[in-house]
Amino acid sequence: MLSRMTKLIVITFLTLATLSGCNTTRGFGEDVQHLGGKISHAASK
Repeated sequence: MLSRMTKLIVITFLTLATLSGCNTTRGFGEDVQHLGGKISHAASK
């Protein structure tokens, strides 16, 4: 069980490290922000 959890943690950290250095992460964040604004605007109608 511990070995499986350790593998999961290592994979998670490697994925986060890869994404944090990638410019597409910033673009993805902006897309999510725009989507949130549209949802908020639609909900306030």
